Amino acid sequence: MKEDSGEKDVEREVVEISTHQRKPILQAIFKFLLLLGVMMTTFSYISANRATWAEYLQYNLNGTNKNQSPPLYQVDPNQPFIQYHLAYPRNYHFILDDTEVCRSNTPYVVLVVPVAPGNRKARDAIRKTWGNETLVQGELIQTVFLLGLPSHGNITALQEGVSEENLQYHDLIQSDFIDSYINLTIKTMVIMDWLATQCPKASYAMKIDSDMFLNVENLVRMLKAPGIPKKEYLTGMLMWNRPVVRTRSSKWYVPEEMYPDPLYPTYTLGMGYLLSIDLARRFVDVSKLIKPFNIEDAYIGMCMKKLGLHPTQAPHPGDFRAYLNVYNRCTFSRVITYILGTSEQLVTFWTDLKKPGPPC
Repeated sequence: MKEDSGEKDVEREVVEISTHQRKPILQAIFKFLLLLGVMMTTFSYISANRATWAEYLQYNLNGTNKNQSPPLYQVDPNQPFIQYHLAYPRNYHFILDDTEVCRSNTPYVVLVVPVAPGNRKARDAIRKTWGNETLVQGELIQTVFLLGLPSHGNITALQEGVSEENLQYHDLIQSDFIDSYINLTIKTMVIMDWLATQCPKASYAMKIDSDMFLNVENLVRMLKAPGIPKKEYLTGMLMWNRPVVRTRSSKWYVPEEMYPDPLYPTYTLGMGYLLSIDLARRFVDVSKLIKPFNIEDAYIGMCMKKLGLHPTQAPHPGDFRAYLNVYNRCTFSRVITYILGTSEQLVTFWTDLKKPGPPC
């Protein structure tokens, strides 16, 4: 029997109203369950390690426990000669990782940006500038952001914001370590683990901080120059014979219990360094054998030393710059990296660099 059109219209309105009313409820339930899962993961992780983390942070941040070595490694009482690394990345677990980077394509370079969960401004600035450079000189470039768990502020709101941001961009990777300055070594090793497991077919990767200007064109041009190694390659701004800071009030303080030698091995400054993709897995594996300390770039230098390798000077060392004095369009067109002061500077300088006309 043919249905009356008036009845069909009424029925459609009832369905639409019902669906409209249910949608906010379903969204609220989904957000609640997602947040609950993250909070349970966080609570479980911190509870399982509460003594270690409390002592670690107290030692490093408050300067107490002066006579006690910081518990940066755990020893199995049944096998007292085996040390379990707190910086070893597979002690941690990814709780957010749905990006298609390296899953549906094979990038030439993967740019991984370690950034605090609450620093949305930096991520948006990068998405508008060098993070939006995806095809350069015929090569695929992909950018992702690596986050830990919020450590302060309104943790619930921060985590909900991270989840919603990822639903929009699908470029966030989050692990269950506590995101703090003292844990940058953990954060860096988690980056290496993600690269090793998710992007083994990429050619190169770059760990680059969120306050950096990056000239992707010049980066790719350098990599495609004759003689650039495809294996065992680490380059950036090289640091030689850097003394270990023993001043307790310094943010770079490292006690002798953590690192006894007076000098670090040669390493690349953590602002932005490039590596051939094979090194990511090798760093993860060798990190089990190296006692962790909290200077992440020097720790990567220790990984290289343990592997019997050395960082390589860039073909043009001046391409990797630290802080700039005054913005100059011509200079920015020639370098690979610069440390900037604000996200607003990045957008302003990038916009100026990309305007029509020769930069010099």
